[in-house]
Amino acid sequence: MKRVSRRLINRRAFFGYSVAAIFFFISAAGFAAGWQTTVSRDPPGNFPPPSPLRASYHFGWAGLTAATAEANLYKPSAEHFQLEANGRTIGLARFLWKYDVNYRSVASTDTLRPIETNQTETYRSKKIQTHLVFTGAGVRRTRTEGSGVGTSKTREFNFPNLFDLLSTALYLRSQPLKDGSSYRVVVYPATSSYLATFTVLGREKLSVRAGTYTAIKLDLKLHKVGKNLDLEPHKKFRRASVWLSDDTNRIPLRAEAQIFIGTVFADLQSVHFESEKSEHAH
Repeated sequence: MKRVSRRLINRRAFFGYSVAAIFFFISAAGFAAGWQTTVSRDPPGNFPPPSPLRASYHFGWAGLTAATAEANLYKPSAEHFQLEANGRTIGLARFLWKYDVNYRSVASTDTLRPIETNQTETYRSKKIQTHLVFTGAGVRRTRTEGSGVGTSKTREFNFPNLFDLLSTALYLRSQPLKDGSSYRVVVYPATSSYLATFTVLGREKLSVRAGTYTAIKLDLKLHKVGKNLDLEPHKKFRRASVWLSDDTNRIPLRAEAQIFIGTVFADLQSVHFESEKSEHAH
């Protein structure tokens, strides 16, 4: 009788654990698939649009400057924002890893959504050109790689209301950015899509080469969006902090990212604001 009771108890326990496991995996699968419902649906905020500007940044790690970049944001027409930027490694970093990049992005002034992105990366022995065309349904990517003419590959990623780098910055700065608020957007910078979660941590004083500012500090977390729209951990990126000026400009002041080689940074070196009139003549 005792043996029968023990077998019955073991079977009940096994059945109970099995049911619990099934419910766990169903719940986990539902949570993983449900991330899309957590993406921010808010339209562009009422914060004043950015003024045309030219800015320069330094990039590096362990306190050493490894690269520089210049950015020019302006409105070529009343319907479009355009960002043109170029960057390069310098000094010892360039000796070890020669890298130049030219970037151009166009976004709508009405919706702040991306329209087109062009990026050219030049290494010591090859060049990679990436062209993105965005629609309301997704993005079409054409990528050409090679030392000469190269070969082109075209791919499409279907997900509504994607952002690129410029449109992410425009959308984020347009929001109220109250302390403790969070914003989740799907970003397609060049070759893959990511779920980016920005959380406003608060306000603080920050000094960079360009000056001392009251800054909005944000936390950034990234998850890669897989082919089947499942979330995957980013293999090289852990998390980042971003500081924006807490004024009518809301320009990026500093960024610190924890990646596989340690903590890397970007600092604003200088900024010059230009009039709309001079930018139309660009």
